[in-house]
Amino acid sequence: MQPLGPGDPLRLGPYRLLGVLGAGGMGRVYLGQDGAGRTAAVKVLHPALTNDHNLAQRFVREAQAARTVTSRGVARLLDAQTEAGRLWISTEFLAGPTLDSAVEKHGPLDESALRYLAHSLARTLSDIHRAGLIHRDIKPSNIVLTSTGPRVIDFGIARPEHGLTLTTTGQAPATPGYGAPEQVLGQRVGPSADVFSLGAVLAYAASGRRTFDGAHIAAVQYEVVHGEPQLNLVPQQFRSLIEPLLSKVPGNRPLPEQIARVFTARRGDEKNWRTSALASDIKDREAEVTRFVTAVGPTAERQPSRRRFLVASLVAGGVALTAVGGSAAWWMNNRRGEPVAIPPDADSVAYDEYADGRSPRPLWGPLSVAARGTVPQPLAMHGVVIFSARDSGLAAHQAVDGKAVWRLPEASGTAGTLQLSEADFIAVTDKGEVVSLNASTGEQLWAVPADAERLLALDESCVYVLTRADEIRAVEMSEPKPLWTVKAPEGMQTADRPLAAAGGERLVISGSNGVVIALSTDSGREVWRRSQGWGPAMPAIDRSSVYLGGTDLAALMLADGTERWTVSGYASSPVDGWGAPWLKEQVVYSFNGGRAQSVRMSNGDTDMRGTDSVESDVMIALPPVIEGRSVLVDGVEGVSVFHDPPSRLAWVYRSDTGTPTVMAGSGRRVFLVNDGNLTAVPVL
Repeated sequence: MQPLGPGDPLRLGPYRLLGVLGAGGMGRVYLGQDGAGRTAAVKVLHPALTNDHNLAQRFVREAQAARTVTSRGVARLLDAQTEAGRLWISTEFLAGPTLDSAVEKHGPLDESALRYLAHSLARTLSDIHRAGLIHRDIKPSNIVLTSTGPRVIDFGIARPEHGLTLTTTGQAPATPGYGAPEQVLGQRVGPSADVFSLGAVLAYAASGRRTFDGAHIAAVQYEVVHGEPQLNLVPQQFRSLIEPLLSKVPGNRPLPEQIARVFTARRGDEKNWRTSALASDIKDREAEVTRFVTAVGPTAERQPSRRRFLVASLVAGGVALTAVGGSAAWWMNNRRGEPVAIPPDADSVAYDEYADGRSPRPLWGPLSVAARGTVPQPLAMHGVVIFSARDSGLAAHQAVDGKAVWRLPEASGTAGTLQLSEADFIAVTDKGEVVSLNASTGEQLWAVPADAERLLALDESCVYVLTRADEIRAVEMSEPKPLWTVKAPEGMQTADRPLAAAGGERLVISGSNGVVIALSTDSGREVWRRSQGWGPAMPAIDRSSVYLGGTDLAALMLADGTERWTVSGYASSPVDGWGAPWLKEQVVYSFNGGRAQSVRMSNGDTDMRGTDSVESDVMIALPPVIEGRSVLVDGVEGVSVFHDPPSRLAWVYRSDTGTPTVMAGSGRRVFLVNDGNLTAVPVL
């Protein structure tokens, strides 16, 4: 990452340019940030080359090709300027090393990583070919290794399968050593040319050595056409699998679908990908970009621009987005609305409103837009608050002013939502599909038919749901599909509204009957169970331990349920029990009998002084919302707000409706949903 130089533009389209990611003969690639704070890789054609018809056309083709492919294995096209003026393309920014730089730094990939790489790239090639394209330049430097898997970039010389060759005298048709023999000879190429390139890539990843090499380009190309691939350093178990990909005869090469089956990723391959030395390298690069963006400063564009409001209905000429099983036709409208602006923190409210115990003035609302009755918690992220809509489905409103952004009537308003990443979340459709959506636009990323009724939890690889048949089901996210299904025990069925957390290869579920079970996330097998007296109460997981509320506050070993310590309390009824615990700085907090208590995570030592109390007629089943320096919990009188760590009661946002309040916090704002109303209040 390099800072901008004197000749670099400061802005292109909606992007403020922050730094230089790379440069080449055709142009430069910048790190850009839009008005919503999202980063992108912005590729710009050198102004001097704009009048070169061939190069300009190649640039335009890259944008067209990238727009055609919707695979999760490619860098997603965000925007492009391919007509008058300076030509640029913006794609999803990928924080990770290219395959060649990773192999140079860490050496050849191990068996697990190579299998995962081969399977993922083969599936991506299948998606590219299904879109009617041939990439034509698959090589290590065009493969970025990210925390979510390998991604293919640069469609600069991609062409439709029926297109003619691009080569002219003196132009290399593809990167020497990776282009297929038919590309070297200037012949018409088909999808099997990409398969040959994939074989050369996998041989390099497995051995750290190019499979075709020579003293100069002509010698390399001669070896590609006439020589034998050098596979002696490729591990034996992979040699026979890679060799058919490098056949000189295009028709003898396997299809990408066949390659994906042969290199089927095993359980644990994806986890190993995320925990290896390579994973540490990826995290370092992600952190580097975060530091760089922070150092440059926040985007100056804080006000939302004109946006399209989205409704979930079929739109003529809409963009068809990929869905598993073809059962999500209602997502086929164009959801490429402009992103919402991420608001600044709400720090402008006078402190004296807190100091004298008064409730602060709402930032906006109440708005009569939410569903009535018992509803799941809203989700506040990426500049919006997502909640169960009044008529049906889900809706998103701007965090900064409460204006509507999108609405999805066909989404389930009762299944709940789970945050997947900074910008994406998980929801359920009324058909039972588990879907991943972009928070700013409502755009679908993937969908899996799962007969889901309610979301339970997610971890780095799976989403866990309750089905309409009262089953617990794991849905894998790397290649979206159901992984395993088991029958839900008594007290943990859909009507019981159990609460769950996932981590450390365990799914821990707290049932309405006070029983807590832990399932293996590999198979759904029950590993241990424990009675906590009353429930449900949301478990809290930290490293190798899980913390449970109920009659006692308990700390257990996550792996096998072995008790580390328990803390009892006065608990003659569920109201007096220990509520859902939450963790902060080696301390476990929980409301016991309406008062927040603190317990050392290491040994269970307690500080029984407690805090001001929260009057509640039920055990506090969900951990409080912690936002800024405030802790918010729902009670009989309304939402009680404590300073963090919880000590004295600061103020109460009172409610006389008699219905529970659910809430979520972001940017020193807390969004309250009560009796069909949505309100935003500021916190310190």
